[in-house]
Amino acid sequence: MSPVLFTHPACLEHDPGPGHPECPARLGAVLEALRAAFPKARWCEAPLADRGQLALAHSERLLHALLDHPVEQHRQLDPDTAMGPHSAQAARRAAGAVCAAVDAVVQGGIERAFCAVRPPGHHATHDQAMGFCLFNSVAIGALWARHRHGLSRVAVVDFDVHHGNGTQDILWNVPGTLYLSSHQAPLYPGTGAADETGGRGRCHNVPLPIGCDSRSFREAWRAQLLPELDAFRPELILVSAGFDAHRLDPLAGLDLEATDYQWLTRELVDIAQRHGGGRLVSALEGGYSLTALRQCCVSHVEALA
Repeated sequence: MSPVLFTHPACLEHDPGPGHPECPARLGAVLEALRAAFPKARWCEAPLADRGQLALAHSERLLHALLDHPVEQHRQLDPDTAMGPHSAQAARRAAGAVCAAVDAVVQGGIERAFCAVRPPGHHATHDQAMGFCLFNSVAIGALWARHRHGLSRVAVVDFDVHHGNGTQDILWNVPGTLYLSSHQAPLYPGTGAADETGGRGRCHNVPLPIGCDSRSFREAWRAQLLPELDAFRPELILVSAGFDAHRLDPLAGLDLEATDYQWLTRELVDIAQRHGGGRLVSALEGGYSLTALRQCCVSHVEALA
C-alpha cells in the first residue's frame, strides 16, 4: 500500500528565529527523505484549520493572541516558543492536516496517514502556547473525531521524548479518550509522572530514565502501554510522532534506533486493525537530529504503509 502523506509549503515558513532547534530544515529533511523513499506516495495538501476546529481544544484567549495580532517580524511567547510573520498560518495548516486526515480515514477513503507538518503541537495546552508548540494539532484531531464523526473511543499515543503535557491537559476530562505516553524523566516540561492518570479521560504515563535503550523501551510498551491500548478498543488511533528519543538527538538522552519506531508503529497498526478498521493518523512532533529524522520518518511511514 502506498503511503498517504499530508503537508503544506506553509509549514516550512514558520520561523522561530536564528539558531532555534525547531527550524524549517527539520521538515525539509523529512520531506526529502519521504519523497526519495516513497516515489508513489499520495501527497495531500493540508487545509487551513478553521477557528471552530481550533476552539475544540483551545481557549478564545489563546486564539485571539495567536490569530488576531499579526506578527511583523518576531514575537517571543516564552523562552522557548516564538512566532514569525507566517507562523500562525503554518500552525493552522498543521492542525488542518490532522483534521483532514481524520476525515479521510473515518470516511473510508484511506486507512492510515502521516502528517509531515510543523510546528509541533503536543506541549500546547488549552490556553497556552509553549515548548515550540502553538496549536495542539493531535488533540484537535482527537476532539474533531468525536465532534464531527461521533467516535466514542479515540486514543492518542505519544512516543516523543518529551511528555505531551498539552495533550494530557486538553484530554484530561474528555470521556472516551485515552492518552498514552512514554518519555524521558526528568526532562522538559516536568510533567508525566506515573500517577497522572486522568479525570474523565484516561492517561497512562511511563517515565523512562536517561540512557533507556531499545530493549527497555520495547518492554515498557509491551508490558504496560500496548495492553492498555488494546483493552481500550480504539476506533481511531492518533500518534504524536516525535523522534527525539533517538540516540543522535541533541536535546535528550535516550538511546533508541529507527528500528524501534518501526517496531512500535507495526504494533499500533495491528491494534488499529483489530478494533478500528485500521484507522490511524500520525503527525510529526519533535526530533532535532536531521539524520535521525530522515531515518525514523522513513521507518515509521514504511510501517504505516
